[in-house]
Amino acid sequence: MWQLAESAHPVLTDEGGAILDERTGRWTHLTPTASAALMLLLAGTTEEEAAGQYAQRYGLDAGQAAVDVRTVADALTAQGLATAEPVSRRRRWGWWR
Repeated sequence: MWQLAESAHPVLTDEGGAILDERTGRWTHLTPTASAALMLLLAGTTEEEAAGQYAQRYGLDAGQAAVDVRTVADALTAQGLATAEPVSRRRRWGWWR
């Protein structure tokens, strides 16, 4: 399942958005369409379902919508802001041992 990393905090609207990476203190700004793709991915749907909803919203063919959603997912994953693997929400205390 694709999801944001624990250190990534999104602020998303239909007019665009941004993600704060608390590890670096940097913001990643998103276009309105990238923000929409991210909102659909975070809604708990599969990537394929997100692409289908994205295609309907923007009047795209399914292939182009899948490419657009995958591009957003890959870009955020490459920046360390997201992962396809489950993220543990539990902090690990005692890491120094």
